[in-house]
Formats: sequence, C-alpha cells, structure tokens
Amino acid sequence: MYRSHVLICGGTGCTSSGSHEVMDAFREELRNQKLDREVLIVPTGCHGMCEMGPIVVVYPEGTFYCRVKAEDVKEIVSEHLLKGRIVPRLLYTVSEEAPKVPHYKEIPFYGKQHRIALENCGYINPDNIEEYIVRHGYEALGKALTEMTREQVIEEVKTSGLRGRGGGGFPTGLKWSFCARAQGDKKYVICNADEGDPGAFMDRSILEGDPHCVIEGMMIGAYAIGADEGYIYCRAEYPLAIQRLKTAIEKAEAYGLLGKNIMGTDFSFIVHIKEGAGAFVCGEETALMASIEGQRGMPRPRPPFPANKGLWDKPSNINNVETWANIPYIILHGGDHYASMGTEKSKGTKVFALTGKVKHTGLVEVPMGITLREIIFDIGGGILNDKKFKAVQIGGPSGGCLTEEHLDLPVSYESLAEVGAIMGSGGMVVMDEENCMVDVAKFFLEFTQRESCGKCTPCREGTKQMLLLLNKISEGKGTMEDLDTLHDLAVMVKEMSLCGLGQTAPNPILTTLRYFRDEYVAHVKDKKCPAGVCSALIEYSIDQDLCKRCGLCARNCPVHCIPGDRASGYTIDTERCIRCGTCFEKCPFGAIIKG
Repeated sequence: MYRSHVLICGGTGCTSSGSHEVMDAFREELRNQKLDREVLIVPTGCHGMCEMGPIVVVYPEGTFYCRVKAEDVKEIVSEHLLKGRIVPRLLYTVSEEAPKVPHYKEIPFYGKQHRIALENCGYINPDNIEEYIVRHGYEALGKALTEMTREQVIEEVKTSGLRGRGGGGFPTGLKWSFCARAQGDKKYVICNADEGDPGAFMDRSILEGDPHCVIEGMMIGAYAIGADEGYIYCRAEYPLAIQRLKTAIEKAEAYGLLGKNIMGTDFSFIVHIKEGAGAFVCGEETALMASIEGQRGMPRPRPPFPANKGLWDKPSNINNVETWANIPYIILHGGDHYASMGTEKSKGTKVFALTGKVKHTGLVEVPMGITLREIIFDIGGGILNDKKFKAVQIGGPSGGCLTEEHLDLPVSYESLAEVGAIMGSGGMVVMDEENCMVDVAKFFLEFTQRESCGKCTPCREGTKQMLLLLNKISEGKGTMEDLDTLHDLAVMVKEMSLCGLGQTAPNPILTTLRYFRDEYVAHVKDKKCPAGVCSALIEYSIDQDLCKRCGLCARNCPVHCIPGDRASGYTIDTERCIRCGTCFEKCPFGAIIKG
C-alpha cells in the first residue's frame, strides 16, 4: 500500500518537454530517500494544460506542480513527500502578482470543464489495464453483453443524442441502426483515428491517455450491430498512441476481454491497428476504408453508404475516437443522463484543442452550449500578452473564422453552422490583432489544397485557383473583381466537391470574406496589410529619433540593405529589402517602423 501517488504526464506534449527525465529523477531520488516502497510513480496521459508541462500531480492532496524539471525533483521529494510541505515556486498561478493555486481542482482552466471522453486521461497509467478496470472500465461492456439486447444498446445510444464527434455530427445511434439492419454475413466496426487538422490533438490524447475506453466503446458498438472484427486506423505520426493501443489490446486479450466468447457470452471480437501514411483525405470514411483495403486513399461517391457496403464491400460502421470514447459512459450511466447535458439538439460534451494566441493552450472538454467567450477567456485565460481578441477559427482547416461579435455564441452544431463555421473534430485556433485574415485564409487553403486527393475536378482545380487569387491579393496585385471571383469559386467548390474535404475547404475564405471584408479591401485598394503580416505590402523604415545607432539591424540584415555607420546613422534601402523582418525583431529600441 502506497501512501502517496505521484502522477506524471506522459503524453506527447509533456514528453517533448522532458517528462521522462522527470520520471527518472523521481525514481532515483525516491530510492535514495528509501521512499520507493511508500510512493508510487504513475505515468499518465494528457492532463490537458499542455503549455504548463511537464505536469506532476501529487495525491492524495491533489497538489498540481507545473513546468517541473528534473532538477526540481529533489526539492519536491525532500519537502513535499518527506516533510509534507508544498513547494510554492512550482505551483500554478494566473500571473506573477496573483496567489499560487495549490490544488488541481481550483485551477480556473479546469473549472468549467466536464470530462467524459477525457475522464481517465491524466488519472490512470494507460498501460495498466487494472487501473482502467478500477475506474469502472469494461463494466459498460459487461452490462451490454449480459443485461441488454443489441436493440436496447442502440436505443440507449439514440436516447443519449450523441452525434459523431469527427465533423459531420450525424446521430450515432441512427448510424448504428442502419448497419445493424444491413444484410451481410460479415460486418466491421472502424475507429477513425486519422486526426490530421493543424493544431488538433484531441484523438491522439485520448488514445495516449485512455486507450481502453476506445476499445470498449468499439466492442459495445460491434455487439450492437452484429460485428466480430474491428479496425483502428491511426496515422503513423502518432507512435505513442499506437504503442499504447497495442499494449491495451494485448492486455485486454490476456484478461479475456478480447477474443472468443467474451465474458462467457457468445460475443467474440478482435481488433486490428492499421497505420495510415498521413494523408488528410483519409479522414473521410470511404477514403479511409480504401486505405485499409490497400488501395489509394480516395473517396468514392455515396450511395452505397458504408452501412450497407463498406470495408471489403461488407456492412461497416465508422466513428471517430472521441465518439467511441463516449459510449461506455452512456451505457453505464444511461442515455437520459448523457442527454441531460448540452443543448436541445447537441447533447453531451465536446473536446477541443485550444491553440493559438491564448494564454493557456491545451485540451479542454466542455458541455455543449458553453459560449466561445467562456472557452477562450474563462478556461483559456484570455489573449496572450493581453492583446486584443480578433478571431477564432473553429473546426480545423475546413472550419470558419468567427469574430468578437460571436464570442457569446453557444457552441453547438446548429449555432456554428448558422454563422458559417462547423464543429469539425474540435480544433480551435485563437487569433489576435496581429493576425492578417487574408493570410489566415491562405494558410488553411494551402493545407487543404495540398491534401486534396485530386479525384474530383471542383476540389482539385477549384482550391488551386482560390489559392492563386489569395496569393495575388496578399501581394497587393488583386482587384475588387477578384474578390467576387473568389467568393463565387468558393461557393462552387463547396457545392460541387465529392467529399467533405472539398465541400468544407472554402469555409475559411467564405467566413473571412463575410466578417473581415475590410481587410481584403485594404489589400486590394490601399495596397496595405492592416496587420503588417503580408510581406509584399510591408515597408520598413528607421525612426531616427529612436535609433541609438548601435548597428544591430545592419549586422543582422541577411541581404545587407541597411547602409550607414554610428556617425552618419542608418537607413533602409527599400529597393533591396526582402521584407524578412529581421531588423524589426533585432532592434531593442523599437526604432524599426513596420508600415
């Protein structure tokens, strides 16, 4: 029996900032202090507050230490674990002037969250199946197999109101019912873990922190539709997630929770892991199934839908990681309980990857219906460096950019669609006054254009032409007619593309044209980038009153376009200037003017 548990985040974010070195230091110091039989080190998944990593939480007190380094470990062991005294300098604080927050649950970042899909992430060792079982793991599967018919399981999921968390938001229970009714001697369930949105890490963190909940969800779904085999399609760029999935499958098989006659019933199930090569289009369900089959990942027209003719032409049901992760909770606690959270048509919770110009980036799970303001300012802590909020791009590269007037918008599938955005898989990128919305639209379109599989003409050619127009505008060569053409092209691509990639790729353009048209006009008419981002429209000069003639700008200029000396002063040769911004970054006196 251990008197203390030291939970150390072992997710990708904290691992990259040195959590493994922290774990090693704890193990060594505990041995040195002869505490290794009294204090247990528990490597966990993501705690969510990624930019505060490496994160260490000491139980039973629930003391939250952030940005812990290996050299801090000796003090934590000697002060906290030996003498019972908290180490204040490693505690979380909102600002340097604000008081320290010692306990996990008192940190504002977690205050408005409600964790279901992330319930175990940060609390259990994902490689230890017994820790998952202690927290009611596989009880939902047992309930489904021994107390419920297949039809009752589907009805419970329908009652919950759960909708697909991968983008489209289709009712999960209804989707299952289609596959359950489909005729076929073989059926499959598939987990879409091909998360490819820039800045998104929701599915990765669930798989790294709680792989068993996804496997259990898939097994319940397989039982409901009559499948005995499943695939988890995970991109190869997620090696830690794949490693933990493999371990979870091995442990579940060893415990008799995967394989033949599970829990003494006639239900059998096996699951395979398929590693994807990183093509964004394979997030589309028909392209994903083609990839599993060994074909090139390209979408196909529907109907027939996968529920009738999916993997190897057999009835198949595909949901994403977060959707599957919600299933055990729904079966265990009931569909009515789950439906009591959220809005009338958007039930339960949603996981978002909160990134960009926000003070506290990370992973958050909130009830549907919460406002964007609450997510960005109450949970995220507001805009980085206290700059002015400008926009939030929600829904991944295919989402829409929303403005300050939308901050009090309740987050739901319907409300976001009404203003031109989508829920998507849950990417949320916050932008401040220094972001150029033309450049933002160009960034996301560059991604979707590059990831287009090229099968259908509207997406293949339309995204390319839209990108050409955006480049033209950002270089100050656009016309007002180009703005009309850009809008018409975006509408055409949205309406005519074969799959969801092309159908949603124009969203960043349509929403920025709708809500930030004045920035486009400034690029076209005034040949200016109001945010000072588009390099072709920037000119640098030196304020002679502020210049201290130190020469830092001249010495660091990569093209040597700043002639002068300490006696005569310095000027910028605008003809030779490549507008790289090096002089602006290097000047410590603010003498370089960007305009």
